[in-house]
Amino acid sequence: MTFSWTPHRFSGGALALDVANSVILRFDPARSIDRFADPANLDAFPGAATRLCVERPDSVLKPLPLGRAEGLVRLREAIDRHFRAEARGDASTQLLADLLEEIAQALRIGEPGDLDFETAMSALRLISPQRAGALKICPNCEWLFLDRSKNRSRAWCDMAVCGNRVKARLHYHRKRQEKDAS
Repeated sequence: MTFSWTPHRFSGGALALDVANSVILRFDPARSIDRFADPANLDAFPGAATRLCVERPDSVLKPLPLGRAEGLVRLREAIDRHFRAEARGDASTQLLADLLEEIAQALRIGEPGDLDFETAMSALRLISPQRAGALKICPNCEWLFLDRSKNRSRAWCDMAVCGNRVKARLHYHRKRQEKDAS
């Protein structure tokens, strides 16, 4: 099933996180959707990322050469495991080593402008002590995102989508409780 890559799909703040967030409802096996499982979605991603990703690549991202999707998926999963653990405060040297191995593989076979190469470079830039506290997990959709606000108070990956959904849900429950109490 193809769909449109919209600005919301690039709310991670870095190409590596946007690639990791290409799995929707990752922790709900019954409803989880891997957007890269459809070759049309995977082919459309580089063009959309060039236009919509906050972390702009130096050049237009190219679709993956034939046979490299599996490597990108391994890189994506290593990015997700490492940075999700880091955001939760339980990163390990093993997860970092796994991520670095996948990054090395992508850099060996890719070249600047290739989606896997640029994703690996983005992940390398995220491995930084200066970024401590900026990496978060959205409490609504569980996507990874960088909090670039001055006081690190951003709560959702995208206020217009996840923030509004959470606030609407809270409002609904509050009104429901008021109605039940009267």
